[in-house]
Amino acid sequence: MFIIVRHGNTFEAGEPPRRIGARTDLPLTAQGKAQADALGEHFAGASVRFSKALISPLLRTRQTAEAILSHQPGGGPSPETADFLREIDHGPDENATEEAITARIGAEALARWDARAVPPPDWQVDVDARIAAWRALFAQGGESGHILLVTSNGAARFALMADPGLADAATAAGTLKLPTGGYGVITRDAKGALELKGWGIRP
Repeated sequence: MFIIVRHGNTFEAGEPPRRIGARTDLPLTAQGKAQADALGEHFAGASVRFSKALISPLLRTRQTAEAILSHQPGGGPSPETADFLREIDHGPDENATEEAITARIGAEALARWDARAVPPPDWQVDVDARIAAWRALFAQGGESGHILLVTSNGAARFALMADPGLADAATAAGTLKLPTGGYGVITRDAKGALELKGWGIRP
């Protein structure tokens, strides 16, 4: 089983949110830490025991993973950095508000990104490499344990793009976005096919 978590909040209440990516390494806010703790309590309460934890190179994902794993018996596995989980580079839109980004690229470009993971102009995404990495991870299995992956909204969506069945399920849901402090679950059925059991779940 693969449990894909988006890190907790990095903006304070009332602060205008901005598109932050690979070049903006913000820590979790107090609310973000509370979200991460809630995830940890949620998984522990459901008797989810992680055998492996993969995270992006950014502080916000490490803090989220550490909070989650602190609720595991014995502290759980040590988080391992995985480059394919790194946030995307928003190019000229890095650290900009949604209003400013929409003015530059248009609402349709953002809608395509959220619905089909089509990168807007000048964003650095490495789509093929990300999809290949997710496919390689899925090919390794996951049936023998629960794998925790903590990443960002920009990177998580490519898990769904890595498999036709997952992509169809995501299309039916209407969005690829994960909310902060939210997670998705991918499992395999009896025939070995990947299944999307949930996306955007919050404790």
